[in-house]
Amino acid sequence: MTTSDRRGGAPPGSAFVWVWLPGASDPVVTGRIDSVGDSYTFTYGRSYLARDEAIPLYLPELRLGPGRIQPPDGLTIAGCLRDAGPDAWGQRVILARRLGHLDASSDTGTLSTLTYLLESGSDRIGGLDFRHSATDYIPRSADHSTLEQMQDAAERLNAGETLPPALADALLRGTSIGGARPKVTLLDSDGHPVIAKLSTQTDPYPSVKFEAAAMTLAGRVGIDVAPTRLIRSSDRDVLLVDRFDRPGDGQRKLMVSALTILGLDELTGARYGSYIHLADQIRARFRDPIPTLTKLFRRVVFNVCVSNSDDHARNHSAFWDGEWLTLTPAYDIAPGLRSGDTSAQAMALTRDGRRASRLALCRESARDYLLDPDQANRVIDEVVAGIETHFEEAAELARLTGTDRDQFRRLVLHPSIHYPE
Repeated sequence: MTTSDRRGGAPPGSAFVWVWLPGASDPVVTGRIDSVGDSYTFTYGRSYLARDEAIPLYLPELRLGPGRIQPPDGLTIAGCLRDAGPDAWGQRVILARRLGHLDASSDTGTLSTLTYLLESGSDRIGGLDFRHSATDYIPRSADHSTLEQMQDAAERLNAGETLPPALADALLRGTSIGGARPKVTLLDSDGHPVIAKLSTQTDPYPSVKFEAAAMTLAGRVGIDVAPTRLIRSSDRDVLLVDRFDRPGDGQRKLMVSALTILGLDELTGARYGSYIHLADQIRARFRDPIPTLTKLFRRVVFNVCVSNSDDHARNHSAFWDGEWLTLTPAYDIAPGLRSGDTSAQAMALTRDGRRASRLALCRESARDYLLDPDQANRVIDEVVAGIETHFEEAAELARLTGTDRDQFRRLVLHPSIHYPE
C-alpha cells in the first residue's frame, strides 16, 4: 500500500460505504472502511444495524454486528469491497487524471486502494459506492460526455498524451468497471444503461468484433449472456453490453466476483483460481445449485471451444441478496490469440489444477458438476454443434471481413480442443 497519494500529502484514511438494498431506489450508508497499517477494516454503522431491512454486504466476510471487521486471511481488504473498485483500466485513468498523462514510469501502485475507491465513477458494477460523507450521497461522474469524447480521451490516454480536465473527467465514467481494456458506462439511444467496450488503434486484432461474435455464439448454444450489440463510433468498433445489474427504477443489484467467492486475492487468483472450487461453492451457497452447476459446466466448455483463455475469476460473478448467491449472465467472453496447439484456461479445469484447453479435461471433471458421463457428453456435443451451426450468423452480425472471419475461425473449435490431455 502506498504511503502517499499526493505530492506532500497522505492518502485518505477512511471512506463511507453506501449500498442499494434489494428493491431500493436510493442508497443508504452502511459503515466505514478504515486504513489500518497495510490493510483496511470495515465497521457497520449503528444506524445501518438498526434497520429492519439491513443485510450483510457479503458472507462470510462481513457479518452483521458491531465492531471492526478485519479482512479475510490473505487479503488486505474484504473482497466484496474490492470488487466495487477499479481494475487495471480504471486505475490507469485515475492515475492519468492525477498526473495529466501516463508514461513508461507511471505506476498505478502509487495510489492507495481507498483513493481508487473514492475517485472512481459512481456508476460502478454492483450495488455499492464510496463517499467521504456519511450523511450526503452525491454521485460522481454525472457529466454528459458523448461516446465520441470518451473514445477520444481513451485514445489520448493510451498514446501517453496529456488529458485536458474535461476529457479526464469524461473517462471517470468507466473507472469502476473491471478489466484491462478501455471501457465506459453510458446510456444508449433508448436510455438504457450499458457498458461500452472500446477498440483502439493499437489493437493487434479486432478483439471487440471477436467478442461480439463470441457473445452471439454463447447465446445460441444455450448460455445466459448479457445482451450485446456492435456499433460504429468515430470510425471505431464499440461493443455495447446491457447492464444486468441495473433492474430499473434506480435499483442496483449487489454482486461479488468469483475471486471473492473463492476467497482469493489478485495475485493468487491467477494461480489458484479453479472452476472446481467454484463448483464446490455453488453446491454450498447458491440458490438452485444443480441447474447452476450445469450452467457453469456449459460455460467452461464454451470457453475452451472459443479460445477464451481470459476466463479468470474476476470475469465470473454472482448476485448477492443477503443470504444466497445466484450466477449472473456471462458478460466477458473474449477469444484470444493462440500459439499453435498450446492454450490454457485462466481457471483450472480439474481438481488437481490442470488448465490445458481440452474437452477431455471437461469430461474428466464432470462429476464435480454433478453430471454423469452421458450428461456431460450431451452438453459438449450441444455446444460444439451449436457453434458450427451458428458460426456464419455470428460472424455476419459482428461484421467480420473475410480476413477477420478466417482468423476467428482459427480460434473457434481449434482441433487441439479434442486432443487427449
